[in-house]
Amino acid sequence: MNKKYKIAVIPGDGTGPEVVKEGLKVLEAVASKCGFQYETQGYDFGGERYLRTGEVLPQGALKELANFDAIFLGAIGHPDVKPGILEKGILLTTRFGLDQYINLRPVKLYDERFCPLKDKKPGDVDFVVVRENSEGLYKGMGEFKSKGTSEEIATQISYNTRKGVERCIRYAFEFCRRRNKKKTLTLVGKTNVLTYAFDLWERTFYEVAKEYPDIKTDYAHVDATCMWFVKNPEWFDVIVTDNMFGDIITDLGAMVQGGMGIAAGGNINPDGVSMFEPIGGSAPKYTGKNVINPLAAICALSMLLDEIKEPEAAEMVEKSVIKIVKEKLKSLGAGRMGYSTTEVGDLVVKYL
Repeated sequence: MNKKYKIAVIPGDGTGPEVVKEGLKVLEAVASKCGFQYETQGYDFGGERYLRTGEVLPQGALKELANFDAIFLGAIGHPDVKPGILEKGILLTTRFGLDQYINLRPVKLYDERFCPLKDKKPGDVDFVVVRENSEGLYKGMGEFKSKGTSEEIATQISYNTRKGVERCIRYAFEFCRRRNKKKTLTLVGKTNVLTYAFDLWERTFYEVAKEYPDIKTDYAHVDATCMWFVKNPEWFDVIVTDNMFGDIITDLGAMVQGGMGIAAGGNINPDGVSMFEPIGGSAPKYTGKNVINPLAAICALSMLLDEIKEPEAAEMVEKSVIKIVKEKLKSLGAGRMGYSTTEVGDLVVKYL
C-alpha cells in the first residue's frame, strides 16, 4: 500500500500564494496519475501575520513542521516589514532549526531562447550547486564596536566546522554519483585569501574524495567560477561550496538558465524534513495580477516529489514544464509569458 505523504504548505508573501496554488494544482493531478496519496496543511507564516501579531514563528512551529514529509514554500518578504526580520525569523530559523544543511540548486536550461549567453544550448547548461546551508557567514556571529561613531568596527564571522563541512561535501559526492553524468565534483572557494575557512574546506574535500575514486575532482576560485558560468557553463557538473558563495553563484546560475521564473531550490535534511521553494522571492509589485511565472514553484514541487521518493511523478512534472517552456511560452518573465499564472499551471497539468 502506498504511503500517504504529509506536506506542510507555507504560501508566504506577495506572489507566493499565487505560485503555490499552481504547484498544488499540479500536485493533485500528478498524484492522481501516479497513484499516491497526500494531505496538506497550510501555515500563514509571513509578513501579514507578523504585522498583525508581531510574531514571526510561533512557539512550537519547528517541532510541528518536523513531523511532515516535506515543506512547500511560496516566498518570504513583505514591503512593509524591515528586510531581515522575516528572512532571519522564518527562512534561516527553519533551515537551522530543522537542520536543513544542504541547499540544492539545479541550473538547467530548457530552451536556448531564454539563455542570455550567446550560442549556448540546453546541453551546455546543466549543472547542480550543492551549497552548505547552516554555517559560514549566515550563522549570524559577529559584533559591532563603537557603533555609530567614526571608530565603528563591524565584524561578521564565517563559522565552519569540520562536521558541517564534511557532511556537505559527502552529500555532494553522493549526489554526483547518483546524478551519473560527467561525475565531476568541483569545489568552489577562495583558498588564496580565505586561508582558514577554505583550508578546512579544501583539506576535507580531498580527504573525502579518496572514498570516491569514481568521481573526478576539481577546484575553482569563486570569482573565476562566475566568469566560467558566463563563458563556459558546460564545464560544470556538480559544484560544492560554502553558504555565502553558494548564495551568490546560484543567482548567477538562475540568470544563465533563463531567469528567476524557472529557478527552484531545496533546503535539504537528508534524514529529516526538507523545504522546497522558488528562489525568486515574493515579487510584491506583481501580487494579485495573475502574471507571475509559477514554473519555478512547480519545479520546486518536482524536486519535492523526488525527495519523498516519487521519482516518476517528479520526472512527469519536469517533462511537462520543459514542453511548455519550449512550445508555449514567449518569455519566462512576469507578464510576458503569453499566458496568465493560472493558465501556465493549467498547461502543466494538461501535458503531464
